[in-house]
Amino acid sequence: MSEVRVRIAPSPSGNLHIGTARTALFNYLFAKKNNGKFILRIEDTDALRTEQEYVDNIFDSLKALGLNWDEGPDVGGDYGPYTQSQRFDIYPKYIQQLLDKGFAYECFCTPEELEAEKEEATAQKRAYVYSKKCENLTEEEKEKLRAEGRKPAIRFNVAKAQKAFHDSSILEFDDLVKGKLHVDTNLIGDFVIMKSNGAPTYNYAVVIDDALMKISHVIRGEDHISNTYKQILIFEALGFEVPRFGHLGMILAPDRSKLSKRHGATAVSDFVKEGYLTDALINFVALLGWSPSDGEEIKTVDEIAKDFRINEVSSSNSIFEYDKLKWMNSHYIKMLPMDELKEKLKPYLAKYPLDELTDAQFTKMVEITREPLTLLSDITDAVPYFFGKDVTIEPDAWDKALASDECQNVLKDFIEKAQGWDWTEENLHEKLADFRAYWKETTGMKPKVTMWAIRAAITGRTCGADMVGILDILGKETSLYRAQKAVKQTVA
Repeated sequence: MSEVRVRIAPSPSGNLHIGTARTALFNYLFAKKNNGKFILRIEDTDALRTEQEYVDNIFDSLKALGLNWDEGPDVGGDYGPYTQSQRFDIYPKYIQQLLDKGFAYECFCTPEELEAEKEEATAQKRAYVYSKKCENLTEEEKEKLRAEGRKPAIRFNVAKAQKAFHDSSILEFDDLVKGKLHVDTNLIGDFVIMKSNGAPTYNYAVVIDDALMKISHVIRGEDHISNTYKQILIFEALGFEVPRFGHLGMILAPDRSKLSKRHGATAVSDFVKEGYLTDALINFVALLGWSPSDGEEIKTVDEIAKDFRINEVSSSNSIFEYDKLKWMNSHYIKMLPMDELKEKLKPYLAKYPLDELTDAQFTKMVEITREPLTLLSDITDAVPYFFGKDVTIEPDAWDKALASDECQNVLKDFIEKAQGWDWTEENLHEKLADFRAYWKETTGMKPKVTMWAIRAAITGRTCGADMVGILDILGKETSLYRAQKAVKQTVA
């Protein structure tokens, strides 16, 4: 194959998982690195689990991550349709070719008969492989079984295909990530490629689709390795060129178990909803099993694509470190232009009356609260004291910064002195500095303790954004109103 063509083929039985997103990213990077094509195919043959909302989620999630495909269900291409359920009329033709060549046969076994075979294998403590009891049925025997109402499935004849194209029962291929891999095909067993209801199985349909779409490289998770052996045999039996395969290590949770919702978000849309920036998410995912040549971890997708080397992807499993992702996300939040950040924060501020703030005040609020944000959603709990006339003082803040007579005296002195202050940011900065210095000089009180009293009265907390900025945004009237209410106040 002269052109590099890779694909991502998710099943729409759930929202796009972060592991599938990683696979999509590595395919995308490989295509861009090699001036190839990145194809999206929807494998929706499982009608019972397929939902349109999941199809939409796949589209939206990949686009949000910037992984735009060159061919797919919505953009078309020369090798469509790109939705598997729309390709059902294609599969029977190649089934017939396999039957005609003797690489497949009809199987009339009932589920009960197959279960009995499996139980016998278990009792004998051996791995189960199909007995091939239907391989050499005569036409008369087949007709008799049909007369009983049995509809045959189609099984692939592994031994015959292996013998036709290989010198021994060992099937080997050179994996792009893991190197040489092999299996003894005697352990595979003749597998079903078309169900008795006429529906193609995964291992069969994916071969036909990959072959007809001229897929040159298949990059996917290592849980597909056992499928790869089967698919290679089908490619060979049909005379198709076998693509190169590469299998990625799995993504594990910090405790090295399978990544699941009990550890945190697992779907791309869940990460976005929680307030992760897609640029940070894609940057982080790229480092799960791969490292930049220059050691710099913060990179754009285009920068990563130029540096990406599939042969240097680790064959080991990768640990999904949520803390590292949060660190990276905080970095990207700090890098965002202010206007873009403001727009991205608005959904997380929906509970607040933003119309109370001018655009300048809103901008100022974001400027002084963005530093500690690790998630966009952190803004929700960071800014309640910027809205409304009253403020709720947290019990700990009252006990720590307002309950004592000494703290009350600080607050009263602040109210008295601040009445005459010119309420501008520059002047407030100077006046607060003088106020802290006065209390340190006259009482020995630490400046931070002095500020705790003012902060607790006005924000209800003992920590938060820059106090000068808060006072500037709230204005003199609201600030002094809250301070006055905190004098000799008890916690509600």
